Amino acid sequence: MTRATTPSKRQTKPAAAVAISPTPGADTVVADLRAVYATRRTRPLAWRLAQLDGLDRLLAEQEPAIAEAMAADLGRNAYDTWFGEIVGTKAEIDIARKNLKRWVRPQRRSLPLIQLPGSARVEFEPLGTVLIIGPWNYPVFLTLSPLVGAVAAGNTVVIKPSELAPKTSELLARILPQYVDGEAIRVVEGDGAGTQALLAQGFDHALFTGGTEIGKKIMEGAAKTLTPVTLELGGKSPVVILSDADLEVAARRILWVKLLNSGQTCIAPDYILVENSVKPAFIDALRKVLAELRAGEPDAQRIVNQRQFARLAGYLESTSGSVVTGGCTDAASISIEPTIIDEPAPTDAVMTEEIFGPILPVLGVANAEAAVAFVNSRPKPLAFYVFTRSRATADRLIRDVPSGGAVVNHVAMHCLVPSLPFGGVGASGMGTYHGRWGFETFSHRKAVLTKTQKPDLRLQYPPYSEFAKKLLRRVL
Repeated sequence: MTRATTPSKRQTKPAAAVAISPTPGADTVVADLRAVYATRRTRPLAWRLAQLDGLDRLLAEQEPAIAEAMAADLGRNAYDTWFGEIVGTKAEIDIARKNLKRWVRPQRRSLPLIQLPGSARVEFEPLGTVLIIGPWNYPVFLTLSPLVGAVAAGNTVVIKPSELAPKTSELLARILPQYVDGEAIRVVEGDGAGTQALLAQGFDHALFTGGTEIGKKIMEGAAKTLTPVTLELGGKSPVVILSDADLEVAARRILWVKLLNSGQTCIAPDYILVENSVKPAFIDALRKVLAELRAGEPDAQRIVNQRQFARLAGYLESTSGSVVTGGCTDAASISIEPTIIDEPAPTDAVMTEEIFGPILPVLGVANAEAAVAFVNSRPKPLAFYVFTRSRATADRLIRDVPSGGAVVNHVAMHCLVPSLPFGGVGASGMGTYHGRWGFETFSHRKAVLTKTQKPDLRLQYPPYSEFAKKLLRRVL
């Protein structure tokens, strides 16, 4: 270990997965899926429900295999894999199965007087063939969860898992066709060049989960074929601790989520702004809770790969803040101790870049207004968290800080509520999914107006009499 130096984070026959890196077969995969979609077999409610049932069975039957892959890719234990990968995905499946019959039902709309007699409705039509590009940090949940929305909407789907979680990618490619319609849902493995080869074929929608810089490349690739995109990105999600908060509860909830998956979570708390009057007590609470949560655990947490490890170690080496606890790194095991940094400069890399690791900066602020000003001086975060006993104060801060989502007196839990939309704003992403929001993301809202053939008033057609003109002006 080395310590950073500082001044004092249809069920039908399965089809084989297709490898791509970068492959000339991307056009074949997409053409095959478009041909399947053209048969209309993904349209019936029964097909959609069968895919959801299959995904539910996959989670139940393959949990041990998923846990094994997670251990190999991320060094994560079986319980954390269940919580991080299975729980949220199952919630998405459950709410879709329960509500899908209602979601697909056309929605009646009222008509203005001039359009009567007639009727209007909105129908939810599948987009067609869609692409889901999964990330490495939660490679099951953040790949299968959008798949739930895509198949609930009746689409054919290409799934591109992350090559940075190779065991999980290989597992999904092997087992997914055993549980869903393998001719309508295809897994394509490969690297970034393979992703661009897929995007070049043109899709009816693409959903990407990952970092902001890669998100820009996805959007650029999709623009060439005018493929609409949903981008679930990241950013620096702040926590504001006000003086009336329960400091120990706040510390426990923040650190629990922060240390999940070694801090490699897009909605993990990235930095803390705490009122100066309670900052020393809060730092003490963080120290105490960290020792409790890490009891019996290794000193350091594994990072996904050497590149990410080097980036995080660099943040520790370059910070102007003081390391309160932790700070050690081990290049041989690519692991980093959970680290709390007190008062890094706002210009430090650890405060300007998304951390995505077990490092937590803490800064003091004079009051809630100063915290709001600090957050709003930076790009809009994916999530915003507030700890306070005052509901009015929490509501005011949430209104004053634009963010993808917000949680009061906890962190990140909104992601596990499938009845809420999940997504970013500004640099933290565009578009939403989860629950009905996922169904609608992968659906086209088709406006349908039905008119009767009689009556057919002549005054609405030219040539217009002066009376007709006056009447039409009044009515329209």
